[in-house]
Amino acid sequence: MQGITPCLWFDTQALEATEFYVSIFKNSRLGEVSYYGEGAPLPKGTVLTVTFQLNGQELMALNGGPVFQFNEAVSLVVNCETQEEIDEYWQKLTAGGQEVQCGWLKDKYGLSWQIVPTALGKMLTDKDPDKSNRMMQALMQMVKLDIRGLEQAFRGE
Repeated sequence: MQGITPCLWFDTQALEATEFYVSIFKNSRLGEVSYYGEGAPLPKGTVLTVTFQLNGQELMALNGGPVFQFNEAVSLVVNCETQEEIDEYWQKLTAGGQEVQCGWLKDKYGLSWQIVPTALGKMLTDKDPDKSNRMMQALMQMVKLDIRGLEQAFRGE
């Protein structure tokens, strides 16, 4: 068990959302499901929490009712080695959701994701600020990130 487990607050879709996420990522699985009992804020028998793993990362989903909604202040980052990975995750996670910009999207449950190439960090921290700045200018014009376009901007092509 990891020391810190993010908990995602859903209205009533915790199980549905976790099943959706687990279907997208390799090395993922559902864990334990707990249910509300008598006298709880939601009806007895409603899913309370679901533990799950996405690509080995442990998370928890909670059905807490409509009190809180997701916003961009918290997002899940998916690091991708190839453009094919970016394209696959983008297509699956935007289904029923919305594209935002700069590699950000919201899924159909309102959760924000960043689908980014692993090479992005290296380009951002390069010792030549001109390379990083060119790449960042290209990134700011993109919705779904394009590795080739970012690399070309980085090289000044």
